[in-house]
Amino acid sequence: MRFIVRVTKWLAGLVVLALAGIAGWLAIAPPDLIRVASAYSAKIVCSNVFLAGRKADDVLAIDVQAPGHPILGFVSVSVDESAGTVSAGLFGLFGRMTARHASGFGCSTVPDGDPAAAKAPDGPVADAAAPSDAIWPEGARIEPSQNPAVAAILDDPAMTGPGMRAVVVVKDGRIVGERYGEGFSADTPLLGWSMTKTVNAALVGAIVGAGKLSTGQTSLLPEWANDARNSIALSDLLAMSSGLAFNEDYGDVTDVTRMLYLEADMPGFAASMPAETGPGEAFSYSSGTANILARLWRNALGDPVKAAAFPREALFKRLGMHSATLEMDARGTFVGSSYLYATARDWARFGLFMLGDGTWAGQPILPAGWTSMMREPNPVSDIGFGPQYTKGQMWLNGHSAGTPDDEDPDEDFELPADAVWALGHDGQSMAVIPSEALVVLRMGLTPSKLGYKSQGMVQALAKAL
Repeated sequence: MRFIVRVTKWLAGLVVLALAGIAGWLAIAPPDLIRVASAYSAKIVCSNVFLAGRKADDVLAIDVQAPGHPILGFVSVSVDESAGTVSAGLFGLFGRMTARHASGFGCSTVPDGDPAAAKAPDGPVADAAAPSDAIWPEGARIEPSQNPAVAAILDDPAMTGPGMRAVVVVKDGRIVGERYGEGFSADTPLLGWSMTKTVNAALVGAIVGAGKLSTGQTSLLPEWANDARNSIALSDLLAMSSGLAFNEDYGDVTDVTRMLYLEADMPGFAASMPAETGPGEAFSYSSGTANILARLWRNALGDPVKAAAFPREALFKRLGMHSATLEMDARGTFVGSSYLYATARDWARFGLFMLGDGTWAGQPILPAGWTSMMREPNPVSDIGFGPQYTKGQMWLNGHSAGTPDDEDPDEDFELPADAVWALGHDGQSMAVIPSEALVVLRMGLTPSKLGYKSQGMVQALAKAL
C-alpha cells in the first residue's frame, strides 16, 4: 500500500511539473496560433463594443467562438472602456493580445503589446446623420415596395439565409425593401470584411483622379526597386494579378492571418512577399494586395493628417455614408482589405454609387470610367468557366461557399450578365446590377460551411422587381 501511495505521489508530482512546464512555455513563448486567436478575439470584440455598441460577452460567444476555430472557445477577453482597449488570451492568461480603440478610426490590433505606440490617431467622430425627413439616399426615410413577391422573398429565411443581420434592396435609386436580424437595426454598423476591398479600390480611383497615381504606374515601392517586383503596375494590384506570393487560407497561421493579427505594419508585410509569377500573368486573390493599395494611396497623399481624413472627406461624406469607419493597422495605414464598418443603408449607398460612373448627385467623385473599369472582367482570372474577377476588386460571380474551384458558382442561377459582386467573409454580399438599376446587400454571420448562396435571393428579387 505504501508503495502505491509513493508511486501515486510521484506520478502526481510529474503531472504538476509537466503542467507547470507547459504553463511556463505558454507564458514565455506562446505559439503563433494562440496569439492569432487572442488578437482576433480582441479585435472583433473591440470593434463591436466601441463601434456597434454591442456587449462584449455576446460578441465573443456569437461572433468569435460559435463559428470559429476550436481554440477560440478557450479564449476570454477583458474590456477597459476608460482606456479604450480590449485584451484577450487563452484562458485569459496565455498569448495575451490587445486591440485599441481610437475615436473616429475604430480599433487596431496591437501586436507589440503597447497600445500607446499604436499610430491610429484620435480623430473626428462620425458625421452627423442625414435629415430623417428626406428620402433615402439623401436622408433616412424609405418607401418600401408594395409588391407582395418582394415581401415574401425578404420574409423567407431560406432566401435571406442563416445568421442574416441585414438585407437592403435598392431599385432605381431607392430602398424598396429591408430586413434586420434579431438584435440588429438600420443604425447598427456592420463589418464588411472583404467588401472593404471594393471601397478601397474606389479610394484609389479618387487618388488617380487627383493626379497623384496612374493605373500604368510602376516602381511603386522603394523595397521593390532592385528586383522583378518593380515592374508591378497599379493596375496589376487592382486586378489581383501582381504575381506576389500570398497564402489567403484561413483557420490557421497563414500569410493572411499573420498579416491581420501579428503584424503591426500590414502592407509592409505583404509587400515583402516574393514574386511567384510575372505581373499580369496570373490571378491570385490576396488581402495583402489590397493593403498594399492602401499604403500606396496613403503614400501618394504624403501628409499623414490628410491621409487619415481622406476616406471620409473624399468618399464617405460625399456619399452620405455618415456611419462609415475604416480602421487602421498599428502603424497608421488603413486596412483596405478587411475592416470597414458601416450601417447596411450606408453600405447600400456605396452599392448605388457603384451602379453609375463615379458621380453622386451630379458631382464627379471618381475619374470618368473608373467604376466601369472596376466592373470590367480581368481576363487572367478565367479558370475554366470565364473570368471570375474584375479589374477593380470585385467578383463576377456569387462565389458560392462549397462550389469547387473549377465550377461556376452561378451555374444554377439565372442572373443578369452584368451582375458584379462585392463579397466578404462569413456571408457578406452585395450584388450590383447596372442593367436592372438594382443593388442587393446581404450582411450576416454565415460561415461558408453552412453553404448559403445569396444568388437565389438576388435572382428572385431581380425577377420580382
